[in-house]
Amino acid sequence: MTKASSFGRRFLESQETGLIIVVFLLLIALTALAGSHADRVTGATVNNFLNSNTLIQVATDASFFAIMAIGATIVIISGGIDLSVGSLYALAGVSMGLALRALAPAGTPATVLVGLVTCIGVGLLCGVLNGLLVVGLRVHPFIITLGTMWMLRGIAFVATKAESILVPFQLTSVTKASLGLHGGLYPVPMLAMIAVTVVSWLYLTRTVMGRHIFAFGGNIEASRFAGLALGRIQLGVFAVSGLTAGIAAFLGGSFYGSVSSGDGQGYELYVIASAVVGGASLIGGKGSAIGATLGAVLIVLIRQSIRTLHFDQNYESIVIGCAIIVAVVVDRWSAGVTARRLSRSAGAP
Repeated sequence: MTKASSFGRRFLESQETGLIIVVFLLLIALTALAGSHADRVTGATVNNFLNSNTLIQVATDASFFAIMAIGATIVIISGGIDLSVGSLYALAGVSMGLALRALAPAGTPATVLVGLVTCIGVGLLCGVLNGLLVVGLRVHPFIITLGTMWMLRGIAFVATKAESILVPFQLTSVTKASLGLHGGLYPVPMLAMIAVTVVSWLYLTRTVMGRHIFAFGGNIEASRFAGLALGRIQLGVFAVSGLTAGIAAFLGGSFYGSVSSGDGQGYELYVIASAVVGGASLIGGKGSAIGATLGAVLIVLIRQSIRTLHFDQNYESIVIGCAIIVAVVVDRWSAGVTARRLSRSAGAP
């Protein structure tokens, strides 16, 4: 078997293949239907969708959801769920704003370091808190994170008195660095999304802890008999979810130049939707970092298609809701087909 055919077979068997094809077809459809306009500077004909500004903007919008969706996917793989990511995003962001206002560090490196450490620290701390409550109280993660969702946003609201806090321009200059691109293109959030995706993919597929997470979500009783540290695994997945929310909060707050207790409102729905559309199974044991990123990109593309094609934006929630239902139905159908195939293989002489 040649390397090309081997790669092709692995690609077709990958759980992300269907999602990649859907994203690709949507890109083609949007390019064909979007129309074109004349560039004001060069006069050249530019496609309304397939142009660098729109594509970078789509990637930027998707990056905040995708980074958090990766953490949420890791929780879902373990058989849990995290509803607090949107509130955690807000709390991490306002904590950064308050810390920078109080400390007023001098110089770009110090400002960026304080902001990054604060966001990541608060995110990690809240993630660990979620994990400790789930493990210690032995209550389903849905209930625990539903409670912390309200608590964390309430803390952010009280701490800021509903005030929006401007972040120093040094942070915005970092996240809006052009890196040599022109025309108001800012690739830093997109690059951060790619980096988090690659690191998380390696974590899930190339480390012992990653394999333990899949084992825990796939069969908790077998994991218990195998001697896995179940409490440590649960604590770890929620810590990772909090960490990714903290990273997203740093990027989002820095990119938009302000933070408030209302940030991330409803983000948990987009994040979980990205994870589910990306192939994560809500019963645990299945999911991937790449799928979560593709799921976020697909959802943002759906939103972008409604704007590009000038459809009524009030239908956005309906379309995304339908996409989630279809994704879950297809996932269950695929799981059933795989189970029947394995059953026939086992029964074959």
